[in-house]
This record gives sequence, structure tokens and C-alpha cells, in this order.
Amino acid sequence: MGQSLDVYYSGIDRYKNPDVVPDPTKEPSFDPQLGFENKRKERVMIATEEEMISAKVPLKRRDYCTHLLIDFYTCRRNNWPLVYKCAHEKHEYLNCQYEDYVIRMKEYERERRLLIKAKKGELEIQP
Repeated sequence: MGQSLDVYYSGIDRYKNPDVVPDPTKEPSFDPQLGFENKRKERVMIATEEEMISAKVPLKRRDYCTHLLIDFYTCRRNNWPLVYKCAHEKHEYLNCQYEDYVIRMKEYERERRLLIKAKKGELEIQP
């Protein structure tokens, strides 16, 4: 019972105000440059589709950090029984995953705050 009350009383407005909670499966409803003086740098995939296919990277691992995962896979294959020699590559990959998570959470929070402003009438949603 405590878990359900935690969700209800927490800061998440998913149940009380579902119209200000962004849907993570959809594209952002606001201009990505809104509120920024200079242009934001667009994120680019470094690993190509052919590289990911040839390295046999699973679909769920294909993200902005895939190039580091390919390096980690290569290191493991080259140093096979002594995989501890690939600790640096593993650390780089996991650090990239963490930074990607932080960026996604910041984007989610930005979208949520902009939806709240739009609900108050201070901002207009772009189609």
C-alpha cells in the first residue's frame, strides 16, 4: 500500500495532471532551440549502420554510444581471456551511457516545464 501512496503523493503529476507530463515515445512538441541564445549542437551518431551490423550490436544497444561499445567489443575479442585489459573501454562506454541518460532526463524535464507554461497560457505549442 505504501508504494501506491508514494506514487500519488510524489511530485509526479502523471495522475493528477496528465496533460503536463510529456510522452517519451513521441517527438518533442516544442522547438529544440526555444529559450537558447545560440544554436544547440545537434547530436550525431558516430557509428554507421554498416558498422553496427558487422559488429552484431543488438538493436537495444544502438544509440549515441554505440561507437564506444564497438571499441569495447573489439578489445574483448582481441584480449579474450584477459578481458580486464578492456576496463578503460568499458568505462568510456558506461560513462557515455550515463551522460546520454542525463541528457535525456534534462530534455524530459525541459519538455515538462514548457508544457506547464503552455497550460498557463504563457507559451504556444508548435504542431
